[in-house]
Amino acid sequence: MPRRKRTAGSSSDGTADSDDSGDHEKTDSSHSEASQRNNTRLTRASLRLSQSSQDAPPDVKQAAERDESPPRTPTGNAPSSESDIDISSPNASHDESVTKDQKDSGSDPSRRPKRRRFHESYNFNMKCPTPGCNSLGHLTGKHERHFSISGCPLYHNLSVDECKVKAIEREKQEEERSQGQNEENRHATRHQAPTQRQVRYKEKVVEMRKRRDSGLTKDQKEKYMEHRQTHGTTREPLLENITSDYDLELFRKAQARAAEDLEKLRLQGQITEGSNMIKTILFGRYELDTWYHSPYPEEYARLGRLYICEFCLKYMKSQTILRRHMAKCVWKHPPGDEVYRKGAISVFEVDGKKNKIYCQNLCLLAKLFLDHKTLYYDVEPFLFYVMTEADNTGCHLVGYFSKEKNSFLNYNVSCILTMPQYMRQGYGKMLIDFSYLLSKVEERVGSPERPLSDLGLISYRSYWKEVLLRYMYNFKGKEISIKEISQETAVNPVDIVSTLQSLQMLKYWKGKHLVLKRQDLIDEWKAKETKRGNNNKTIDPSSLKWTPPKGT
Repeated sequence: MPRRKRTAGSSSDGTADSDDSGDHEKTDSSHSEASQRNNTRLTRASLRLSQSSQDAPPDVKQAAERDESPPRTPTGNAPSSESDIDISSPNASHDESVTKDQKDSGSDPSRRPKRRRFHESYNFNMKCPTPGCNSLGHLTGKHERHFSISGCPLYHNLSVDECKVKAIEREKQEEERSQGQNEENRHATRHQAPTQRQVRYKEKVVEMRKRRDSGLTKDQKEKYMEHRQTHGTTREPLLENITSDYDLELFRKAQARAAEDLEKLRLQGQITEGSNMIKTILFGRYELDTWYHSPYPEEYARLGRLYICEFCLKYMKSQTILRRHMAKCVWKHPPGDEVYRKGAISVFEVDGKKNKIYCQNLCLLAKLFLDHKTLYYDVEPFLFYVMTEADNTGCHLVGYFSKEKNSFLNYNVSCILTMPQYMRQGYGKMLIDFSYLLSKVEERVGSPERPLSDLGLISYRSYWKEVLLRYMYNFKGKEISIKEISQETAVNPVDIVSTLQSLQMLKYWKGKHLVLKRQDLIDEWKAKETKRGNNNKTIDPSSLKWTPPKGT
């Protein structure tokens, strides 16, 4: 049977003809292979046809409708305005686009441009942290790879195929539910009683929960214990038979939904693996933006927001959990002994050995706002001095500093932090002054542990400057000794010298270092002190009720 003549503008990319169904049945094997190639091109050809048919003449439209091929230009190529559209092959495993450069390059693989779309979405240098995982598959069943525990099928004791099957089942259930809701919404009223469908569903759920086994069998317990001993915390515990199948399925759906939300944020660039994923914390009546990464457990660290009790410092995942916790939390102030109180300001001494959990939570909280902090869990050798401000609801955390119980270098501060909502109000200087007050009681010379953070260095330099200028204002003698200043103020001589040098009050003359009493700086400090007046942001030594600990 002769082939039908090719109509102008009916060729598919100018490479092969599109024939009628009768022609396909009678062609030889070579013709059938050509038709398979044509079928692959029909997807992109049909889109070009739909977009270009409106501008084509009527006779060309009719020919295109008969042949299902895109219109041709005089050169035989598809119109340039439509040839750059990304059309995916229906048999492609990934969503890779066909560009104009690929067509121009012909069949030479070396001239074909690199395909980037799939690689832009996934970075193959990244790897899932679960031991033994190859990063393939995703808990949602919708992605080819994963890079975190939240999307790892192996961590959740599932295979890649099982995740895909569960994804299909969830989509079917969602479609059925949406169809049922649309049908019910047609006849909905404001105070409508539950529909028959809802009543039946409720009865079904109740029945499923009743069928749950009362407990685990001996074999199941042994299986669970073996799984826990083998994998530890690197795998999710086995959850079968712990609750009803209905509740377990609800939990799996929630896990998949959370993993999908995190994957969307990652693809949008809002979160990256290994970076600080906790962007904000809800702390008391404040919502605080975090500055640095803190090593919270991964199930909490991958959340965008963390909810923290401002009294016991327990961290939680949602505001509902926080609200329930606050309703039964009996803490209204830090644990330990109250060693200072004046007005609403109090300082509590907390032993890291006696109140380990609280101190660990305090360190994790502080790391969100400190860059150089390295102490998180080994808190037993330290004492924590927590400053609070009291009102009718309790003692609210203002800041804290920690110090070693036995410091060979006479460090009186290991770590110091003022909460962001209390910064630039004089509380940081109060914490520093309190640490030196403890050093005076101990009859020692103290200094902060290095390195200091940027804000900490600014605060300490300001404090040392104020201490030296006050000392010189009250000094009535003729000769000033750095040793005497150190003994009276408990400031380390090295810190005194560095401060004097920054104030240009130290001069080397005839083989000796002389301290210059710059009256202009003293007068400037006194003017600021008078302008500030009597405020409550100072430490009163008479309000301290503390004795140095012995051999802790």
